[in-house]
Amino acid sequence: MRALALLFALLAMANARSCVRRVADQPPLSAGVDIVLERDSEVIAGRVPPRATLATLLYGHRLSTDVVAAVIAAARVAFDPRRLRADRPYRLERTFDGLVRWFEYEIDADRLLRIVRPTPSGPHALQAQVLPIARQLEVNTIGGAIDREASSLFAAMDRIGERPELSVAFAEIFAGEVDFNSDLQPGDSFRLVRETYRRDGEFAGYGEILSAELVNAGRTLRAVRFTSPGGKAAYYDDRGRSLRRFLLKSPLKFVPTPLVTSRFSRRRLHPIDRVYRPHLGVDYRAAQGAPVVAVADGVVTFAGWSGASGNMVQMRHTGGYESYYLHLSSITRGLRAGSRVGQGDQIGKVGSTGAATAPHLDYRLRRNGAFVNPVRVHSLMAPGEPVPAQYRALFAGVRDQMVARLDALQPRPAVVAASIR
Repeated sequence: MRALALLFALLAMANARSCVRRVADQPPLSAGVDIVLERDSEVIAGRVPPRATLATLLYGHRLSTDVVAAVIAAARVAFDPRRLRADRPYRLERTFDGLVRWFEYEIDADRLLRIVRPTPSGPHALQAQVLPIARQLEVNTIGGAIDREASSLFAAMDRIGERPELSVAFAEIFAGEVDFNSDLQPGDSFRLVRETYRRDGEFAGYGEILSAELVNAGRTLRAVRFTSPGGKAAYYDDRGRSLRRFLLKSPLKFVPTPLVTSRFSRRRLHPIDRVYRPHLGVDYRAAQGAPVVAVADGVVTFAGWSGASGNMVQMRHTGGYESYYLHLSSITRGLRAGSRVGQGDQIGKVGSTGAATAPHLDYRLRRNGAFVNPVRVHSLMAPGEPVPAQYRALFAGVRDQMVARLDALQPRPAVVAASIR
């Protein structure tokens, strides 16, 4: 019996040694095994709502007063929270216990406000800085045409995939030569070399228009963007003459569907009084609220109510000129007699105040005390100032390069597809 008990004991010891060896030979439990950690936060993305402040924006994401105060205090180091703008993108990471790990707000197309909580740090220790947004610049040549299906520059640009702001920028270049509200006609065409920015492969805004061409009513207009050393960028024609004229051809900020409904006349049937009398201006029909701009640099001499003229702005310019803008729905806030206004600055909005049957702008021009036809005055204006003589060779090099890029898009397109949406 003793021998049998000894045998069982030896067998048990051997089996124990085998188990220990097998366990020791096995790798640790964590090696090669995924450990799933529960999420402790969420990333929220959106756009700033109208009339929101940074505080109301953060409170809307269930953050405590202490956390909101900490974010605002950190932001003030690098950015004025009062400059938060509606519809700008933002993102934040919020932990489920109500803390902010980071917050980002796109100030504009070039700058990003970033607020982060350093690790390790207290729950309300935040640091803020304004960072540049990484974007890629592209330069492309595009073109399109005006026809019955696309009878405005807006429509023609839209057809080739471009956005309204490019139409506005293009029209402003030639605003001293062409009234885009009434002068375009089927058969006209355009080409331009423009910069665009991309971010993560997506369209992120326009840069500058480097050169442009407009064929209008059989004449070809070209513009080249040129900066003289130490000067400011401006647009010049092929011969180096500035495209900026003393007077804009139209006082309407370029809008899609305005129409000249009444021209300068010494004898016109008044639409309300039904009697013939002089009409000493040009009427533009446009949508209620369309922006109205000053046709030249000047000083406001009157801004307010003027009987049958409704809300009116009157300006004095150099050379004995005065301009009048009648029937406005509103006048730009803060504009009053004595205000200095630059060419192209908004002074009010189209309306139908006073004696008017529908929303429109009555634009008038007076020279040396007498009302004159604005259209004829503009047609007789001299070209703008040329590139300074010492920089003409430099300008010629830029012009030739840009014109070559325009001419590379041949023939002039009826439609050139170039979608950036």
